[in-house]
Amino acid sequence: GRLGVHDGSGMLSNRLERMTAREEFLDYCLWEYTPLAPFEGKFRSVNLLFHTFELAGLPDRAFDLVTAIREGIGPARTVWGVKWRGGVLGWEFYFYDYRRRERERSITRLQEILRPFASSPVRANENHQYFMFSLDIDRALVLGERSLDEVHMYIGNVGSAVSSGICYSVTPAATRLENFYFFFDARKHTKEIAAKAACSAYLDTTRVTMDQVLWPELRDCRVIVVANKQTHDAVYFSGINVDQLLVFLRRMGYPQPLVVFVEEHRSSLDHLQYDVGVDYRMEGGELVYLKSGYYGIF
Repeated sequence: GRLGVHDGSGMLSNRLERMTAREEFLDYCLWEYTPLAPFEGKFRSVNLLFHTFELAGLPDRAFDLVTAIREGIGPARTVWGVKWRGGVLGWEFYFYDYRRRERERSITRLQEILRPFASSPVRANENHQYFMFSLDIDRALVLGERSLDEVHMYIGNVGSAVSSGICYSVTPAATRLENFYFFFDARKHTKEIAAKAACSAYLDTTRVTMDQVLWPELRDCRVIVVANKQTHDAVYFSGINVDQLLVFLRRMGYPQPLVVFVEEHRSSLDHLQYDVGVDYRMEGGELVYLKSGYYGIF
């Protein structure tokens, strides 16, 4: 199909990375967390990313891209996201530097690292107070068939009662507002989370239950993020376990080989905490899940 006809079993075994005694456990905000089980010798989360590369039939350049970024900004400093939308796999890489203008991991630096793979006409203003940025990765970019023509830049949302960020799309033509994100403690802020999700132009709470948005199976995580996007909303569950990840992958209809890989390697993945997200809106009186993603680091 559109994934390519790979079952993800090719050369992956040569690339699988295992945890050493000294590892950093960081979520998709590069915040530390405590592993859920003994971890030495088990999988690093990057194996899940590599498996999707293999599944999608991406060339070696995709793996080389990961190596180049790691060598350029250091290990365990990049967040990867695997996206599933309309039966197509895509990827997004996220880069944090909370030092703002004192940052070392900048858009300009990443463009230099990626120059052998893809040129970038984006001109970043490094005076902006961004703490994070992300890049969309697809087959065309990996093959060098398109330039890196858009960067998503995240700036703090000062004045919000909870931790919050604003995302802007930066292209050669313009900078444009994209998304707002609000971070809630999943245990302490249950009422606020529900109220935030309900206050939306894209959700009709008389037609759907909040359980369809705030999944009961995932609600006992560490952090829940509610996001307002231009054409829909999104919710993210941060700090779930591997069994909850499987619930998510099955419910969102990820390719069967991807689900099977997690099932078969569950005992090598049970030490990690995972982060997942779902984009949604009402269409014709029904709640529709538009896109989903799950995250790790490399």
